[in-house]
Amino acid sequence: MEYEKWDEVLAPYNNAVEELKVKFKNIRKEFLTKGEYSPIEFVTGRTKKIASIVSKAKRLNIQDIEAEMEDIAGIRIMCQFVEDIYNIVNLIKLRSDMTIVYEKDYIKNTKVSGYRSLHLIVQVPIYFHDANQNIRVEVQLRTVAMDFWAGLDHQLRYKKSKKETALIGSELKKYAEIIKEVDEKMLKLRHEIEAI
Repeated sequence: MEYEKWDEVLAPYNNAVEELKVKFKNIRKEFLTKGEYSPIEFVTGRTKKIASIVSKAKRLNIQDIEAEMEDIAGIRIMCQFVEDIYNIVNLIKLRSDMTIVYEKDYIKNTKVSGYRSLHLIVQVPIYFHDANQNIRVEVQLRTVAMDFWAGLDHQLRYKKSKKETALIGSELKKYAEIIKEVDEKMLKLRHEIEAI
């Protein structure tokens, strides 16, 4: 596919990322403006790079990327506490400007590697001057601690041999358990402070 064509294909995904970043940042602002605690610490977003799309399509034998690939557009929402993640999911369910298609809860169902996060596929209408299109976006919700672990996991495993990856994986799994415990203890502490 020529770059000009890619540019056209990716335009609605870029728009979806920008729109959702603004929407989630506005939710955060709304809480803070009212002097309330915000379950959203910060928001980032990206559209997958062309090389990554092509690589994934080849690896998974994807024929129609727009119909079959649901993570071309991605939003990451960082939270302080695990319960914030579920509160945000409930907020999203109440909105009329996005629809949850499905969710994968890797917090309650931790991956074998130790990875923890909650992934939503949401559908967002994107409007153009001559048409509109429903775009699917992957929304990842994590605590800051979960994100720290995921970043290290990616960095330490990248371009390593199988032997090195196995050793690293074993260690990272231990640290994932420690981070889970820290998340739980911080939430418990928060509840104790709120009860005072």
